[in-house]
Amino acid sequence: MEVLTDPALVRERCQAWLRRNVIVGLVPTMGYLHAGHESLMRYAREQADIVVASLFVNPTQFGPTEDLAAYPRDLERDTAIARAAGVDVLFAPTPESMYAPEAATWVDVPSMGQLLCGRTRPIHFRGVCTVVAKLFLLTSPTFAVFGQKDWQQVAILRRMVADLGFPVRIEARPIVREADGLALSSRNVYLSAAERAQAPHINEGLALAETLARDGERDAKRLLAAVRTYFEEQLPDGKVDYLECVHPDRLESLSRLDGPALFATAVRFPSARLIDNRLVDVSRASI
Repeated sequence: MEVLTDPALVRERCQAWLRRNVIVGLVPTMGYLHAGHESLMRYAREQADIVVASLFVNPTQFGPTEDLAAYPRDLERDTAIARAAGVDVLFAPTPESMYAPEAATWVDVPSMGQLLCGRTRPIHFRGVCTVVAKLFLLTSPTFAVFGQKDWQQVAILRRMVADLGFPVRIEARPIVREADGLALSSRNVYLSAAERAQAPHINEGLALAETLARDGERDAKRLLAAVRTYFEEQLPDGKVDYLECVHPDRLESLSRLDGPALFATAVRFPSARLIDNRLVDVSRASI
């Protein structure tokens, strides 16, 4: 596995592969890799001739009061994990190499980026879209792999790809969870013991919405009220940033469940803000 830091060298490598019709799979990450990232890399390994993983804590997707400086980093550990997962090129640039001092261009999908997480992180998805667009231009991938824990991000990037005509297929892979149901996240390391004990109830609350929907409840407001009550009882140290039922592609709020619906939430603990989601499709036969 090569570890490259120079964007120009990565572009040179990937352009050569493109000319040879090599299938390149891209796995963008912010590092501090966990089993969820590994699952994305191993999936890319199965589908691609060459796997490129990026390791970049992107400053433009952090607000001024967010955890950019404190975000966990461990390049040596991440390199070993990426190598074991079958990555061919690990791209670990510096912010200075990715953004010129006078950079003034942004890629944004504001209609979707201001929903859900965007309400409290208004510049986040502008930063995500911009850096992912830059990665696409550098690596010319056949496909790029993202985790479904960041469902809003995937939906926005699919819109960006469709609108701008990037010849890249967006692959979304299932959430990887701890044994107790907590969605894996690099920020889980921030949690105190008490917060970590409560955090699995985020997934349990979303599972409650699915259970009630499969039992016949179709009113989104009543389903969300049940989940909010559950959160109030089980997450005493958590504050709900948002809890919504939305269309899985457009991210628009739904009043009734007549087909696929995404229940999405962000819960802010004193030590970390965690997101999770659950897709509920009442049009499918009950199990």
